[in-house]
Amino acid sequence: MLDKINALKAEIAAATAESAAQAEALRIKYLSKKGEVSLLFADFRNVPADQKRAIGQALNELKTFATDKINALRAAADEAPDVDAGLDLTRTAAPWRLGTRHPLSLVREEIIDIFRRLGFTVAEGPEVEDDWHVFSSLNFAADHPARDMQDTFFIKRQPDVLLRTHTSSVQSRVMECSKPPIRIICPGRVYRNEAISARAHCFFHQVEALYVDKGVTFADLRQTLLYFAQEMFGPETKIRLRPSYFPFTEPSAEMDISCNICGGKGCGFCKHTGWVEILGCGMVDPNVLEACGIDSKEYTGFALGMGIERITNLKYRVSDLRLFSENDVRFLEEFASAR
Repeated sequence: MLDKINALKAEIAAATAESAAQAEALRIKYLSKKGEVSLLFADFRNVPADQKRAIGQALNELKTFATDKINALRAAADEAPDVDAGLDLTRTAAPWRLGTRHPLSLVREEIIDIFRRLGFTVAEGPEVEDDWHVFSSLNFAADHPARDMQDTFFIKRQPDVLLRTHTSSVQSRVMECSKPPIRIICPGRVYRNEAISARAHCFFHQVEALYVDKGVTFADLRQTLLYFAQEMFGPETKIRLRPSYFPFTEPSAEMDISCNICGGKGCGFCKHTGWVEILGCGMVDPNVLEACGIDSKEYTGFALGMGIERITNLKYRVSDLRLFSENDVRFLEEFASAR
């Protein structure tokens, strides 16, 4: 018994603790009700009567020694500084590099925010679409070039299923299941079978807007376009509308803005015309309204659509469309201040 006491005393003397938690663990190990010192006290009843005095005194000394040792370790741990000795206190408190938002996301959200202030809500739809919503419901003729495989990605073995070529398909879906007034903006990715170059890509992003209600006129469209252009490019921006053709609008127009680089004076970017084309628009063709279940004699509407990459190019002067999809961190870090 005396040998066990001496061995345990030597073990406690060699114990160390670098924290208060470790000191507490030592207390539980040696001094708790089921600790090793307590177990020796429990064995004391088996000690012969002639040895009880010496063994009892040794046990009391062991308990006192263990208590003092653990208290000293706890006090030392409490006084130690609560920092890692290897920590560089001169290091910045925020060492992690923050990411940046993609320029297309920045411009997309800015466009959406402008139209939201006009009462438009965001609508979305599937990127894998059917022929009806992409072409037929939007007044595309059966022999329209957009239906050819050299222009559109069709799903193999399903000739009526394709990757949408514009977000106008979202407009037709909304008109089918909603009653006017309808005022929506449709952002999303679209796909066209084009060779990838600095000026073109097989996928890009569009934002289209649709407003259908009683008494909607071309004047409403023009005022909406003017508001958007001046909010996006500055209050001095001017617009002009040129007659054009789209299957789903009549009359149709393309909108130019005064060049935001030269202020309309003429430069290489605007080909010395002072104007830059940014979107297509027009009054919704009555055939489209009827195809989607809306009475064209009671309701009219306008639609417009623009490429987000085009607007981003004008805003940030990005010369190569491929940069938007290559995820080059050096390119993305240029937009850190814009997030």
